[in-house]
Amino acid sequence: MAAFQPAYIETKEKGLLRDKINKARHLLKSCELCPRACKVDRLSGELGECSTGEEAVVSSFNPHFGEEPPLVGAFGSGTIFFTHCNLKCNFCQNYDISHEGNGEECGLGQLAGMMLILQNNGCHNINFVTPTHVVPQILSALDMAIDGGLRIPLVYNSSGYDKVETLKLLEGVIDIYMPDFKFWDPAIAEQTCNAPDYPQIAAKAVIEMHRQVGDLQLDENGIATRGLLLRHLVMPSGMAGTGEVMSFIANHVSKNTYVNIMDQYRPCGKALHVKELARRVSVTEFNKAVKEAKDAGISRFAAF
Repeated sequence: MAAFQPAYIETKEKGLLRDKINKARHLLKSCELCPRACKVDRLSGELGECSTGEEAVVSSFNPHFGEEPPLVGAFGSGTIFFTHCNLKCNFCQNYDISHEGNGEECGLGQLAGMMLILQNNGCHNINFVTPTHVVPQILSALDMAIDGGLRIPLVYNSSGYDKVETLKLLEGVIDIYMPDFKFWDPAIAEQTCNAPDYPQIAAKAVIEMHRQVGDLQLDENGIATRGLLLRHLVMPSGMAGTGEVMSFIANHVSKNTYVNIMDQYRPCGKALHVKELARRVSVTEFNKAVKEAKDAGISRFAAF
């Protein structure tokens, strides 16, 4: 079996990474990186929906053992948690990071250093958590990290509220896409995230991600090396629209998509202000969601 090489190595060797960096950085001048399309000049310090200027803000970086088994392995997934978010769900479990901005600005050299530290600690991958609004910074830091010896897969761990045009800049860079597909009903997306276009945006984003990397591939040790891993959080009273989301994945992406049906919802942030969100998911609701995934034809999924 040929030794694994992450996609970004060849992209850099062909001189394509520098072009991607230049295009991404240019977008910061009138930012339309994400579907919010705030058009602020982040290079001049203007702040839009993501509250992030020219430099990324990081809340923490560390080996993480609570991610999906194909990412964690024996030594953990090397997570870098970016502060702020372009979606800002009102029930976010990391409300202090996504809404309140808990973190510190991080230069490109620091970000590259974090990647190398995580690799040196034995992590199986670099897991960018909430990366949508900092794609230019990630690309620039990656260029430096490759020069420093980075050689493990990159995971793009997002809310799914990603613009296809931005995702195309990541083709040949990201090895593993791990988006959420949160809601099927635009009204729910508007109520929780002020983003009624979320279902439409997420559907297009997931299709693009799968086009780039295909179904999830594992090495001989069961560790993910490339592909799509989809997350779906079960919500109270069926608010996430699990059946519809799973049918979409099965019929328009791939029945072989690795899906994590998550039983982790709890009222956080401002969830208690919304009656429907003010309780945890029942066992019955979670079991129904798993059945809906199976009924849709999904045959490869985790449920925890």
